[in-house]
Amino acid sequence: MLQVPFIRENKDLVIAGLAKRNIDATSIINQVISLDEDRRRIQTELDNTLAESNTLSKEIGILYKSGDTQKANILKEKTVQLKDVSKELNDSLNNKVEELNQLLYKIPNVPNSLVPKGSSETDNEEVYREGDIPVLYAGAQPHWELAKKYDIIDFELGNKITGAGFPVYKGKGAKLQRALITYFLDKNTAAGYTEYQLPHLVNEASGFGTGQLPDKEGQMYHVTEDNLYLIPTAEVPGTNIFRDVLLNESDLPIGITGYTPCFRREAGSYGAHVRGLNRLHQFDKVEILRIEHPTQSYKALDGMVNHVKTILQELKLPYRILRLCGGDLGFTSALTYDFEVFSTAQDRWLEISSVSNFETFQANRLKLRFKNSDGKNELAHTLNGSSLALPRVLAGILENYQTENGIVIPEVLQPYTGFKIID
Repeated sequence: MLQVPFIRENKDLVIAGLAKRNIDATSIINQVISLDEDRRRIQTELDNTLAESNTLSKEIGILYKSGDTQKANILKEKTVQLKDVSKELNDSLNNKVEELNQLLYKIPNVPNSLVPKGSSETDNEEVYREGDIPVLYAGAQPHWELAKKYDIIDFELGNKITGAGFPVYKGKGAKLQRALITYFLDKNTAAGYTEYQLPHLVNEASGFGTGQLPDKEGQMYHVTEDNLYLIPTAEVPGTNIFRDVLLNESDLPIGITGYTPCFRREAGSYGAHVRGLNRLHQFDKVEILRIEHPTQSYKALDGMVNHVKTILQELKLPYRILRLCGGDLGFTSALTYDFEVFSTAQDRWLEISSVSNFETFQANRLKLRFKNSDGKNELAHTLNGSSLALPRVLAGILENYQTENGIVIPEVLQPYTGFKIID
């Protein structure tokens, strides 16, 4: 959530930044500033009223002690009136704060200056590419056909048990999935991230803290009776570890990693481009999160990007990195880099990671602060990245490593799988 003082002091910058998202924010920003002026005016009136009431209370005590009961009673009646005024002002203040917060919840983060203008994914900027696209044998197949051929993923069984988008991994398919999870966690912990096992359901406050609510409410599975949400990513429970926390500057940076299943309704997703593992309602993902000093967060973002690079280099998968344009940028992000793996059998790029800096946007919602060197409380910066999302990485491995004799396991994964080929 944007800070009101920042909006007030940088009105034109905020409006221009949100224009990169193809949003004309002039009206809502003016509303925020107007509501904040009302809030501050009411706060001043309330403070003055309370101060006057406190002064009168002291005078009443002195008058009673001196025996001037008549004057004391007159002032006492006035304090009763002031109490009523204070209550009205307090109610009005609470209403203004709530109205202001409801507006602020609707405003996305202001994009970083590096974010290009654009309206959709076609306007994203490719900033890096690495790896040779393999030449496959005649008759090479997409991963959903390979899954059936080698009996390693059963989409129909998942559909029977739950519904479309809930595959069942079997045999070497399940072992490969587990190997990837362990490999990703080992890479992350070796890079200094502390491993956490996190809840798979979160409360409403956690959803608001990281910005999934109210923005992505329709994409989350909601356990209505308990008012809990199945997590769309480990980012939500992981970042909420630090909700309402005041850190010391010496505590920074903080890096954590965790594996969780992820649940997304993906309402309205149909067609050939979402076949097989391309888009699921339940999938596995390993996440990395960072809490950073504001002066270090973009250096940390570059470090996270390089970390994901090393994983894909070891897997020897052809990939590219995109800087997302304003129209494709997530609600909470100031700058996002997407990683995509090339699926040779499908002849298309598959997104497998997003690495983002949220600056103070999440921290403001979370009330995540640190005490700086001047002894003042300051909002931290939060970052997160997929390291990695498994379905499309697995799809890329199955398709790019297929041969006429079977699917070769990437060398770096063989110690984890215990086998070299799926045949």
